[in-house]
Amino acid sequence: MNKYSIKAFIEETAQDESKNDFFQLEKAYLLELNLNNQTVMLKKGAMVAYDGNVKFEREGMLSKGIGNLLKKAVSGEGTSMMKTAGTGRVYVADLAKKIRILYLENEAINVNGNDILAHEAAIQSDVKMMKSVASIMGGGLFQVRLNGTGHVAITTHGDPLTLLVKPGKPVFTDPNATVAWSGNLTPKMKTDVSFKTFIGRGSGESFQMQFEGDGWVIVQPYEETYLTEK
Repeated sequence: MNKYSIKAFIEETAQDESKNDFFQLEKAYLLELNLNNQTVMLKKGAMVAYDGNVKFEREGMLSKGIGNLLKKAVSGEGTSMMKTAGTGRVYVADLAKKIRILYLENEAINVNGNDILAHEAAIQSDVKMMKSVASIMGGGLFQVRLNGTGHVAITTHGDPLTLLVKPGKPVFTDPNATVAWSGNLTPKMKTDVSFKTFIGRGSGESFQMQFEGDGWVIVQPYEETYLTEK
């Protein structure tokens, strides 16, 4: 068989039927959700294909309460979630970003809102504004605290790096490159105008996120650009 034939292409790229976990990486950039009368919260617009009897419903603005509604309005939240329920396979991707599946066991993590791809409906989510930088960044930066037990899928541009935060040894990160951090850490914003001269391309690098305590923070080799949803 010619290695460039259509048959060869199909064999090379066909879905792997042996992969059937609830949250399953079909490819590094493609998440497969195998639903069996289950519900998943999915980033709006991330579904690329599905089969079976699956319904998609955009999360109502009031579904998380007035507090989250106000936070969304203030933050210009760029990510909305869809309730995805039923039985079948759903394939999910986001701008060819790499996908990582995490399983929380009665744990909490904080994730940049733009980097959440999917999570089980049983996982509680709470939008939190980083008010100290909202005006500087045009209202695009917000975080989501996820806690409970279940699967979470996050995305990164390129391969992520996890930095360990130890007592007395704070870690500083670029907000645009920060993906997630452990649930026990609360970052502070550190401003240093001198950084503006030496680092990066503009005022976005004149402040950093400062993590102190005992935990971890995930960064990506890319500075995210935040767009406000219209």
